Amino acid sequence: MGYIVAIAQNGNDMHIIVGMSGGVDSSVTALLLKEQGHHVEGIFMQNWVEEDTDFCPAKLDVADAESVCDQLNIELHRVNFAAEYWEKVFRHFLAEYQAGRTPNPDILCNKEIKFKAFLQYAKQRGADYIATGHYVRRVDNTLLKGLDPDKDQSYFLYALDEMQLTQSLFPLGDLTKQAVRKMAQKAGFKNHAKKDSTGICFIGERKFKSFLNDYLPAKPGIIETAEGAAIGHHDGLMFYTLGQRQGLKIGGQKNAMASPWYVIRKNIIDNKLIVAQGHHPALYAQYLIASPVHWINNHPETFPLKASAKTRYRQADQPCMIKEIGNDQYQVTFEHPQRAVTPGQSVVFYQGDRCLGGGIIVNGV
Repeated sequence: MGYIVAIAQNGNDMHIIVGMSGGVDSSVTALLLKEQGHHVEGIFMQNWVEEDTDFCPAKLDVADAESVCDQLNIELHRVNFAAEYWEKVFRHFLAEYQAGRTPNPDILCNKEIKFKAFLQYAKQRGADYIATGHYVRRVDNTLLKGLDPDKDQSYFLYALDEMQLTQSLFPLGDLTKQAVRKMAQKAGFKNHAKKDSTGICFIGERKFKSFLNDYLPAKPGIIETAEGAAIGHHDGLMFYTLGQRQGLKIGGQKNAMASPWYVIRKNIIDNKLIVAQGHHPALYAQYLIASPVHWINNHPETFPLKASAKTRYRQADQPCMIKEIGNDQYQVTFEHPQRAVTPGQSVVFYQGDRCLGGGIIVNGV
């Protein structure tokens, strides 16, 4: 999967790096900078070696990015970060699944590739800033939510540090998605109505089970109820996540009126998938343990810290108290129990619109 970057320069020799994926957000980011009088060049970054020649959405993305670059009179260059992506992101991705956890590769990808490898490359080219199409805002060295609540992407950027933030610009942070699409349409971009990208960062949409199975051996096992009754077989614990309902193949146990089954736990030692019906108490957690935890700015001086948190993207802010319990571990106690708190995912902390940081969920109780 590739990524386009545009390098802009104004009359004061200020350089800006704009990440362009071929999507509408990055295209409008480049457009806005171009309209401000910047001179822009493009760089295509290949971060995944595509072995399946029949599956190459990157070619379509590149074509869209090239179209925008042509319209904006932007020259296109190429750079390859596939080795960095494999070492810094994908190896961790596989290790987490192998350990029975559910990672979020987009967060690590932002930290290690988009705002580290990109930034280092930009500095080598004499750039002062990089810019992306993320819907977030920055004031000095603080990270704020984007104004469009449906598109705010601060959840994915909590692992950035002050240095990365102060050298990054987010032109779309004050805009709505609707406004961005209208700008793209007015500019005549053919991707103005293009769907947002989904799937694994830089790899894209795949048949997840078969893709993961190419790298990790599946270990089928027993599906058990919370009470210990065997009711089915799973294809491998790595293919399931807490709260999952689809794909269990156990239905309502021949009772059309029965409540659906949900994954409530993974028994790694015995290779068993534990499920329960309906709103089982085991689906909910009053608190969680997170480690390691990253604070974007200074480490808070006093605990417990009153804040709000998200345990998944697009979740509404949940009131909580954060307590430091030692060894870089923090206990997050929620005002209301949270559903499907998943080990390996991230909990992200806020005070109002300000993103404080976050950490990896160890477990929820």
